[in-house]
Amino acid sequence: MPDGLHRALLTLFKRLPVPLRRVLVRLGSPWYTVGAICLIERADGRILLVRQVYRARWGVPGGLLARREDAAAAARREILEEVGLHIELRGEPAPVVEPKTHRLDLVFRARPVDEHAADLARPTSPEISEVGWFSPDALPELQVETVQALMALARSSSPTTSTGLTPSSDRR
Repeated sequence: MPDGLHRALLTLFKRLPVPLRRVLVRLGSPWYTVGAICLIERADGRILLVRQVYRARWGVPGGLLARREDAAAAARREILEEVGLHIELRGEPAPVVEPKTHRLDLVFRARPVDEHAADLARPTSPEISEVGWFSPDALPELQVETVQALMALARSSSPTTSTGLTPSSDRR
């Protein structure tokens, strides 16, 4: 598009009411499903994996956000619904964007609120057939999405960001 036409369209866009601008942006933007999934770690380092009835490989528990639902609330809700476990989220989620399937997963680190209750994690949803705690060095075959989630968490907990800056936990 020529620069002059582009600027004219942007000037016209600027004059539109904000609600109409938002509608136009949404119409021209890709639609994504948004999920909240959790890597749940026990104190002994084992992680919780689930096998879904409709998938062959193991994955992390979680699911889609409801409309206008907070991602952290969705993560806690999904874990309780799927494995009957109350969790505490740790830190900010790592995003995984999958453009081909129009999927955005927010990957949370979590731990059981009650370590003794963690052993009682069990399928509490019809979509989960098995639940297991696995050592990170002895994982079963994982779903592609779970591998992507683990890689995103590894990148997000790296001591440096892509800019080379060290993230500070003591921000003022």
